[in-house]
Amino acid sequence: MSRKLHAILFVLVLLLMGAPAQAQQETHAESPSWSSRVVVVSIADRRLALVENGAVKKVYRVAVGKPSTPSPAGIFAVISRVSDPTYYHEGKVVVPGRGNPVGSRWIGLSLKGYGIHGTNAPNSIGKAASHGCIRMGRRDLEELFDQVKAGDRVEIVDQRNAETIALFGEGIPGSSANGNTLVAQQGSVATPAQTNVPATARGE
Repeated sequence: MSRKLHAILFVLVLLLMGAPAQAQQETHAESPSWSSRVVVVSIADRRLALVENGAVKKVYRVAVGKPSTPSPAGIFAVISRVSDPTYYHEGKVVVPGRGNPVGSRWIGLSLKGYGIHGTNAPNSIGKAASHGCIRMGRRDLEELFDQVKAGDRVEIVDQRNAETIALFGEGIPGSSANGNTLVAQQGSVATPAQTNVPATARGE
């Protein structure tokens, strides 16, 4: 075999050996880019924790979905932040103001129609009362709104587990203490899509 042919074969072998590593790198680059900020909602505890760099910044009381329209469990992402949103639902339009069912702020999630928002029924906070969304009191919501960004991870946990007990304690009386959870692994969620306002806010 000539030296020239040997050199060509050697280069081809090197290229073939390098191909899998290059493909792996491209796949990794396309995976979701999560920030160090995580919002954890415990449906059982009716609490929300803002966690940044592994430390709890603040815990808030929230309203969650009622039994007939439960809040969805899983890992989602913040995809939109809207101040003074207009509410649209089944042909009904409510302009920003005190009577708006989603309050003064909308934090849209990567599950269409669901978000974290305010309420025109403040007495519902701490209860299972919404159509699936997470409701907060106005002051708490506006504080959270200023701290989260698009791409932040939102974990909604339907039953108590070690993470929620560490964040919220043993929980509120009378709620489920089962240790199971429906929270998925971090890499199982698609990259957030772009959106502006809740065209259909399912969980006011």
